[in-house]
Amino acid sequence: MSLSLTAYGMVGALPALAPAENPTADFSDTPLWLALVKAVGVFVYLLLSTLLVIWFERRVIGRMQQRPGPNRNGPFGLLQTLADGMKAMLKEDITPANAEKVIYTLAPMITATMAFVAFAIIPLGGTVWMFGHQTPLQITDVPVAVLLVLAVASVGVYGIILAGWSSGSTYPLLGGLRSTAQVISYEIAMGLSLVAIFLYSGSMSTSAIVSAQSSLWYILPAFFSFVVYVITMVGETNRLPFDLAEGEGELTGGFHTEYSSMRFAMFFLGEYVNMFTVSALATTLFLGGWQAPPFIASINDGMFNQGWWGLLWFTIKLWMFMFLFVWLRGSLPRVRYDQFMRFGWKFLIPITLAWVVAVAFIRGAQLGFLGDSKLTIAGRELSVATVVIVSIVAVIALAAAWIWDDRRAQRAAAEDEAPPEEIDPFEDGYPVPPLPGQRLAEPGRRIAAEAVLSTASSSSGGGSTTVKEETHG
Repeated sequence: MSLSLTAYGMVGALPALAPAENPTADFSDTPLWLALVKAVGVFVYLLLSTLLVIWFERRVIGRMQQRPGPNRNGPFGLLQTLADGMKAMLKEDITPANAEKVIYTLAPMITATMAFVAFAIIPLGGTVWMFGHQTPLQITDVPVAVLLVLAVASVGVYGIILAGWSSGSTYPLLGGLRSTAQVISYEIAMGLSLVAIFLYSGSMSTSAIVSAQSSLWYILPAFFSFVVYVITMVGETNRLPFDLAEGEGELTGGFHTEYSSMRFAMFFLGEYVNMFTVSALATTLFLGGWQAPPFIASINDGMFNQGWWGLLWFTIKLWMFMFLFVWLRGSLPRVRYDQFMRFGWKFLIPITLAWVVAVAFIRGAQLGFLGDSKLTIAGRELSVATVVIVSIVAVIALAAAWIWDDRRAQRAAAEDEAPPEEIDPFEDGYPVPPLPGQRLAEPGRRIAAEAVLSTASSSSGGGSTTVKEETHG
């Protein structure tokens, strides 16, 4: 079903020509002081959202696990997050003796500030009147705004690795290396998943991408990119089931093990603000940004799709992703680190590269670079080249799914084979406990077999292999 919807969106529901590369947001009537006011407003918006989402996460997971969650401090426990913040401020700030003092303090500041900076190019709404000026609900925009977000996220990685190194301890160093490798690996797949959006919109400007989705949100034609982005944004933010930087059984707290008080709180704040940043970017690129849903946008000539209404729709879409983060944390167990890295490098990156190539051909066919022949289907005029390319992509996807399912069935069949009834627990040099239904080899038989093996080895080098194979057979 999803494949057919994606194919339909790629074939006939996109505009024939891409918009201009430059931003569509008009900042000509925005003085510097008003830009500073909007920056303060975005800062307050993120701080309040962070306070609320921590309470929201505890309450939702509490309901999922049949417990109340915070319910004492304030109405419905709303002041619990504030109480936790005060506790973090009043706790003793301990600096390890072997720590690099300057870098140890600088690392959490880098992590927290970079998360806020990335939100500067996100359009929270359309053009509104503010203090006598007509200005977009966006701090700034540039022709490569999305790349700016990815670059700022990459700078935030320095906070992680510097925190692990400057602590002067083994566990934080290992946690910093592991977390950095995880974030960098999934940034590659995240960047590749956004290439399809650039091809469809013809721009990297966030305001231009939102304007290009006035008739169709890109979650339909770029459904596969959306799925990849959602996976990578969970890995990018170190959230369950991918919070492998905090493996309690392996690395205690990971890169921030030696941090306490407000320095630890800055890492905590940076993680949640980063969740809002990647969710806001997903809203902007795939869900039409601040624009109202189509059935609401059509009411009274778009009355609910203008002005400050955009902030409401943007916030609703943003919190849909935040609920997804909370739902995943309350539902899925932590994965193994090697499986997670193998999934990113051996599956996500190659398949996303193939998807980018397919979208490039599809977009080229839509713009007429592969011929002008037209085909009428159900009253809609479609490009023949586009239909052919989409059909080829669909066939390749189905064949790959069939091959993958067949191999998985073969592996399952191999795993279902009955284990041997008798095993030697010291066969490979270290003790191996028997599985249910198995029995251990008798010690006498094992000692006799070793004696025969040693005798054969001393008599002839060539026959030792045969005797060993017969003994273990």
